[in-house]
Amino acid sequence: MNKYIFNCTNAIVLVLLSISAFNVNAREFVMSYDGFYDRLKIVNKGDFQYARVNFYISDIGTNETCAIKSGTILTERNEYPLNFTDKAQLLLPFDKQLDTDKAVIVVEPLNPVHDCQLKLQIEANELEGLAFSKQSLYTINEELDELLTDLSGFFVSKLMWFLLPEQKGVAVTFKSPMQFDDENITCEKSVCYFAVEDGWEDDNAVLGDISNVIKVTPWIVK
Repeated sequence: MNKYIFNCTNAIVLVLLSISAFNVNAREFVMSYDGFYDRLKIVNKGDFQYARVNFYISDIGTNETCAIKSGTILTERNEYPLNFTDKAQLLLPFDKQLDTDKAVIVVEPLNPVHDCQLKLQIEANELEGLAFSKQSLYTINEELDELLTDLSGFFVSKLMWFLLPEQKGVAVTFKSPMQFDDENITCEKSVCYFAVEDGWEDDNAVLGDISNVIKVTPWIVK
């Protein structure tokens, strides 16, 4: 069931937040910057302390990380290095000029046989200094839900709200397998699903060490 939910979440995010991409050749993956800019603008306009939309490159067949060899941001007149992580996350600037100049992002996979795709993920992964409590997860859940709605756009969120999936809570990815003695929390190895309730808003009891948390993503059901 939870595997289905994860796949459903990824599919929904990809459908709602698609960005034009195409292969120039077997070794290069090219994307227009304007799609990234539009999503980053929504995040920057919102009052989000933890929620982010992050961009990754993954293998189409396996969904595994497409390790990046090199990356470039190109405009008609200029060329800039693309920053990225060893998890194939693209660290893109929020830059109006790049949008105006119709910049493109060029990524060269480390493995030339990889057929890569862009993966957009709504998540909270900058949690340093935050207490790992139900209260914190309530706050993050509210932000993730708001960001998902904002990114889906007015037409879907206001006029076709019934097409939006239900966010039941958050999925927390840990560095190692976890278990909790709570009926609102279920775990599969290192990923635990928290069914967030209204009463969590004032529950600041610590659940564990925040340093063991890798990321928090929406838990979507339909």
